[in-house]
Amino acid sequence: MAGDSPKQTERPDWSRAERALKHDPMLKKVIKQIGPCTLEPVTREPYEALVRAIAHQQVHGRAAEAILGRLLALHPAHAFPPPEAILAMEVEAMRGCGFSGSKVAAIRDIAEKSAGGLVPTREACARYDDAALIERLVAIRGVGRWTVEMLLIFTLGRPDVLPVDDFGVREGWKVAASLEAQPKPKELAAIGEAWKPWRSVAAWYLWRAADAAKRSVFKPQ
Repeated sequence: MAGDSPKQTERPDWSRAERALKHDPMLKKVIKQIGPCTLEPVTREPYEALVRAIAHQQVHGRAAEAILGRLLALHPAHAFPPPEAILAMEVEAMRGCGFSGSKVAAIRDIAEKSAGGLVPTREACARYDDAALIERLVAIRGVGRWTVEMLLIFTLGRPDVLPVDDFGVREGWKVAASLEAQPKPKELAAIGEAWKPWRSVAAWYLWRAADAAKRSVFKPQ
């Protein structure tokens, strides 16, 4: 249920993915330097994941968590306020938590769509492939393709999602391939065809490569 406490799933064994991705010489270098994949999806309902994603849009992570903390404090009977509780709130109360007007509208739309069944439960998501979930959820106010892709990877643990519009993923490939500029999304999508069915793991490694480059610890050779 939406109010269940979030918990880590048992860490997946990505060793098969790592072996497959090493066939790409650029990713092989990244995997060698970064080490084993530690991607661990968090077990929570898609509704909650979407609300949290909206809260984190365009604000610092700590600020977003503070805003969410104030929202949760208004609903002490729930680990996370269910859709019905959100819809019963006054807009002013949500604004008082720190949400902007546009985020209030988006969160209320998520709650309405969840209560109405458009947002499937975690269990029901098994009936939908990645493309179907993206098509279904981008109909919600404030929810774009990237947000759903993050849901697919970090909440549902889908193994074959490549968020080609993500700055960090494209930056990671620039670093790994020693390019002068980031690849365009279409270019990276074409390159990533070779990484099926483990594109989520490839994306995780590219994020790590971009992070390592910021710290000047990634060696392209």
